[in-house]
Amino acid sequence: MLKLLVTPPAGAQTAVEAQDGLSVMEIIRDAGFESLPAFCGGCCSCATCHVYVDPAFADRLPPISEDEDALLDGASQRRATSRLSCQIAFGPALDGLGVEIAPDLG
Repeated sequence: MLKLLVTPPAGAQTAVEAQDGLSVMEIIRDAGFESLPAFCGGCCSCATCHVYVDPAFADRLPPISEDEDALLDGASQRRATSRLSCQIAFGPALDGLGVEIAPDLG
């Protein structure tokens, strides 16, 4: 069973079962984390699925696209490890990936 480690803002890390082929955003949403609204549903047209990814997995993630980078530029609280979770396809290479849901500061 594949695992994704999710930490909500001001919350404790939780290991959730992760299905191969889903996006990290879909896995977090399906696990019931209300702190990740993902308003556009994975269309890469908002930044409401903003997460910070574990730097140890950086070389296993797909490269950031120009659209994703532009959306993150407008996101509050961007960090070097910021990604849009809708743009990360989950699979066995990401088993154990840790993500922290970025705070929504409006």
